[in-house]
Amino acid sequence: MTTNLVTDNVEVMEGDVAVISCRVKNNDDSVIQLLNPNRQTIYFRDVRPLKDARFQLVNFSDNELRVSLSNVSLSDEGRYVCQLYTDPPQEAYADITVLIPPGNPIIESREGQVIEGNETEMTCTAMGSKPAATIRWMKGDKELQGISKVEETYDHMFTVTSQLRFIVTKEDDGVPVVCIVDHPAVKDFQALTYLVVHYKPEVKIIVEFPDGLPREGQNMELSCQAKGKPHPQQINWVKVDDDLPSHALITGPDLYIENLNKTYNGTYRCFAANSVGESYDDYILYVYDAPTTTPIPTTATTTIPTTTISLPEATADSRAGEGAPRAVDHAVIGGVVAVVVFAMLCLLIILGRYFARHKGTYFTHEAKGADDAADADTAIINAEGGHNNSDEKKEYYI
Repeated sequence: MTTNLVTDNVEVMEGDVAVISCRVKNNDDSVIQLLNPNRQTIYFRDVRPLKDARFQLVNFSDNELRVSLSNVSLSDEGRYVCQLYTDPPQEAYADITVLIPPGNPIIESREGQVIEGNETEMTCTAMGSKPAATIRWMKGDKELQGISKVEETYDHMFTVTSQLRFIVTKEDDGVPVVCIVDHPAVKDFQALTYLVVHYKPEVKIIVEFPDGLPREGQNMELSCQAKGKPHPQQINWVKVDDDLPSHALITGPDLYIENLNKTYNGTYRCFAANSVGESYDDYILYVYDAPTTTPIPTTATTTIPTTTISLPEATADSRAGEGAPRAVDHAVIGGVVAVVVFAMLCLLIILGRYFARHKGTYFTHEAKGADDAADADTAIINAEGGHNNSDEKKEYYI
């Protein structure tokens, strides 16, 4: 059988107002009444027989009976009955659930300070809620999974405890750990704490000077940089497998060595310690030879007392700057003279070989006047000097 009477369940926070509505879809003038969980009549039509002023009539009509209950407490929780007097009577049920938020969550840590690499344990408690709350954990921006336990108290309230364990690193120092309580009565209910992580020092050796390679005769300063939590209170310098140089000076975290030489070669170690532990860093020293000074080379000069060569201005290099030297080096002059002399000797040799290969004939001046003679004999007879009865003379040049 389909009921003609409807109502709704109600969730209300303790101390607030709950509203119960009994509605009739098609009323045939039947009477509507509201009963409490003990089957006591709260309202019959628009009349309130129950002597509890917290119940007030909000609306009454043929199709609805609406009643409010102010200052709700946990004792008001239960099943209320909407009843319609028909034949047979019809009923609908409205369950009132009272929500009680938990108290402020509390975070407790097993130790206030955690050493790097150790496990830490935290507990978050949400007390006195109804229904039971749920607890989530966040470390920074990462959600972690805890183990929760729910206990019901004598007054039907709930206490929830969540336990979280994890290994800490030095990067966790100062990171917030948040306990988030989820409950229908509250939003953004949380508690937080910050991790305090102690870790042993981190050590690094820095060369303050020299800037380049360490060389004999130079000074050197090494600085030991150490950080940790708590801050390192003890810093110490040693030379591995040997003693420090006799005149090495230690000032706080700095090691100063004067006038380096190769006997100082070796491994220098810086120790730093705090309450957590000790760490070190090594620097391997190798001393190089002192830098050598290269002498400036001199230019050999050649003096030619009897020869002077002037270079024409047209041969000057037009790219030379204003600072170019104006005088020609004596070595250059000597080189030019040698080239000229060598060229002249070569030319004489070539001419001599040429004339040796081309023989010729010639007549002496005794044949002078041959231009006026009819033949060669007459020319010789008429030649200047008058040589009569002379035979023809011929000379050959070899």
